Amino acid sequence: MTAITRRAALAAAVAGSAAAASGAAPAATPTGFTDGYVQNGDVRIHFASIGKGPAVVFVHGFPDFWLTWEKQMKAVAATGHRAIAIDQRGYNLSDKPKGDENYVMAKMVSDVAAVIRQEGGGRCALVGHDWGGVVSWTTAYTHPEMIERLAICNLPHPNGLNRELANPDGKQALASTYAQNFKKPGAASQLPVEALAHAASTPENYNAYLEAFKRSDMNAALAYYRMNYPVAPYVRGPDLPPLKMRTLLVHGLKDTALLAPAIDGTWRWIDAPFTMVTIPGAGHFVQRDAADEVSMAITNWLAAPPLKTA
Repeated sequence: MTAITRRAALAAAVAGSAAAASGAAPAATPTGFTDGYVQNGDVRIHFASIGKGPAVVFVHGFPDFWLTWEKQMKAVAATGHRAIAIDQRGYNLSDKPKGDENYVMAKMVSDVAAVIRQEGGGRCALVGHDWGGVVSWTTAYTHPEMIERLAICNLPHPNGLNRELANPDGKQALASTYAQNFKKPGAASQLPVEALAHAASTPENYNAYLEAFKRSDMNAALAYYRMNYPVAPYVRGPDLPPLKMRTLLVHGLKDTALLAPAIDGTWRWIDAPFTMVTIPGAGHFVQRDAADEVSMAITNWLAAPPLKTA
């Protein structure tokens, strides 16, 4: 099942049976990792961490939870950093507030900022994937003083994604059909947890994913789409200005949901050292499909000297 593409798996999920009931007991955290929590207003955010040193915060996407970063976290910890991976609100051991208004982008960004303030001393390196990539791009724009450097896996820069969604060739718009389907009434009731766990996991961690997804609120997970994904037909808006921090972009070229043309021109929107790594054999879950390559890219990015400030 690990060969299932993200788009095919998600399409199957929408067409499948109802999700399994939640409430499973938390699985044991893997050896070497420590659990922790950050309170952000009324919402408590769970995270796992490993290592000591400057903070590197990891943010997962849909459907996922903190464990997706296990191999990268171990690699980062081995370089003298503290790797911290959160469960985004709605997922696994983090709180799951009711109401779509609790899943606007500003709320997810505030969760990341709360983690950085408490666990990173107010500044960190930030790594995001999928919706975690959207949250990370947005955090970098809205809280640049908190982000020393930025790494994004399989989520194009917002300017590139918006350009391709509005592209008359329609390829990215067609690839995003699943996102519009996720906005439809009742979509969450048609998400089979087993299929989602197969799509996001490996055989070795399938059971951990299944338990985490049973604890998660899939209606909350789809609120990310309802509240933040652009409405079709897509219209390209004004570009965001260039970011001024060291940035790494990693993209698995077999991603069928976020197509590779959207990463073209990313260098124009980064006014700082920028590295792009494309991996032809990897799909959307690039941190799983090419774990060693992604870990190497991230540790090399961390090893680069910090930018001089005026």
